[in-house]
Amino acid sequence: MGRFSWGGESGAAAATCVLVGALLLVPAAGAQTSADAPLGAGGQVQGALAAMTTRAHGITAQPGDMVRGSLTGASMRLVLTNAEGKRERVLATGVGELQEFVFVAGTNPPYALEVRAPVAGGYGLRVTEVVTRAQQVPPPEGIDSPRIRALQQSLAAGGNTDAFWAEVRERGTPLVEADAEPAKDGTVRVTFVWRGAQRNVWLFGAPSGNHEQLTRLGTSDVWYRSYRVPAGTRLGYKLAPDVPELNAPPMVRRRAILATAQRDPFNARSFPDRPIDTFAGESVFELPDAPPQPWVAERPGVPKGTVQAHRITSQALGNTRDVALYRPAGWQPGASGNALLVLFDGDTYQKEVPTPTILDNLIAAGELPPMAAILISNPSRQARGDELPPNPAFARFLATELMPWARSQGVAAGPARTVVAGASYGGLAAAYLGLQHPEWFGNVYSQSGSFWWGAPGQEPSSLTRDYVQAPVRPVRFYLEAGLFEGNRAGQVGILESTRHLRDVLRAKGYAVQHREYAAGHDYLHWRGTLATGLTALMGKTAAE
Repeated sequence: MGRFSWGGESGAAAATCVLVGALLLVPAAGAQTSADAPLGAGGQVQGALAAMTTRAHGITAQPGDMVRGSLTGASMRLVLTNAEGKRERVLATGVGELQEFVFVAGTNPPYALEVRAPVAGGYGLRVTEVVTRAQQVPPPEGIDSPRIRALQQSLAAGGNTDAFWAEVRERGTPLVEADAEPAKDGTVRVTFVWRGAQRNVWLFGAPSGNHEQLTRLGTSDVWYRSYRVPAGTRLGYKLAPDVPELNAPPMVRRRAILATAQRDPFNARSFPDRPIDTFAGESVFELPDAPPQPWVAERPGVPKGTVQAHRITSQALGNTRDVALYRPAGWQPGASGNALLVLFDGDTYQKEVPTPTILDNLIAAGELPPMAAILISNPSRQARGDELPPNPAFARFLATELMPWARSQGVAAGPARTVVAGASYGGLAAAYLGLQHPEWFGNVYSQSGSFWWGAPGQEPSSLTRDYVQAPVRPVRFYLEAGLFEGNRAGQVGILESTRHLRDVLRAKGYAVQHREYAAGHDYLHWRGTLATGLTALMGKTAAE
């Protein structure tokens, strides 16, 4: 029998040699190697070896077969050898009493499993499974929904989909189906369905945080996709049937979903409540445990503040935009208890998020002090993409033009009583303003901030690195993100980049509050949490 050596290996194999160390054993003179009958699936053998001896056990694996098994015995090693008795790979290095292994047989059978004993002792070798090349096929796609499985069986027996669609029409969508036993992780099964597309159906706003395709049930008119979601889920979504396939760059192809994206025809709930047509707004999916949104509707008897529209031209930016000033009922400029909210995407935070109503309700209930607001709109979609990601010119516009102007209008508060806030790019901009101009903004509120963003020529999350390098500012933070905003397609997501910023800020010594919700990138969700974040920063129980 040969030495316990690695032959003429170099490079990576030599590195492996160093890692396994003790496998470089040389058997004592006269040590014997014995052969046993080949082991197939389920085969096992037990034996004992003197120190520095080996025993080879043949296996029935053919080229391409996958083999799984285990080796027991203190310090025992296991090597796979080929038809010439040469080592092909080390399967077990003697670490632990039970060592599991898996490999795919190469093209030089018959193969053997050679047990090597650096010290005397017993061993047990077992081949748990041999999966032939022909057996290596992916499983058929499973159907998680019991209702869809039942429909599949009905169709196989010659039935049709009429009763299914009648049930869908009555129950509404998405389908929420209870398990025989509640899921241990507290999740709920939800199935999105569409009737009658020809080529494809896409889900816009899926719980995965990505656009995802529904699956057609055979050749029927039923398209479906199921998810497991937390019991507190709130989600806005659309369905897009027969999305055009384009010979175009990936982003253009991705945006093609907007050509057919529309509300779910079997879901009566929409956001906003009265969209102008089928393609406007989004369908609403809420589970019973979704956080309540008690402040978004007007309340009888609550004094209403005023909203005054202005057009502001910026020398720093060279453009003009709409800015709205909200003053709560009874606002007294300069009063010591006053607070101020500076909010980006101002038009959206008046229409889809009824910010003036939310502030009216919170102030009347004593949950907030008198709080005025500056609602800053974007001149265009392009301007939004240029200005809200960290932009010195935009910061200069706020610090030297907008904020002094608002103060001249009687809308002001000290930095410790001022919150700068926004969603998505707006949340990113808020954090940037807190870093650059704490003399104006002492509180930062980010709703799903785009902290994945990287400055041109830099790696992602460049603002977070700026906070690492900068001295600590007198600023407090409230950060939130949705559980459906995670990493996708290899790119850092909002969920993870927000957690990273949270950790960096806390390590620097900032006061940071952080919340996560079973929600996506969605104003349907943000309109409810706006009150939560503002009261956490400026409410009667907020830390000063």
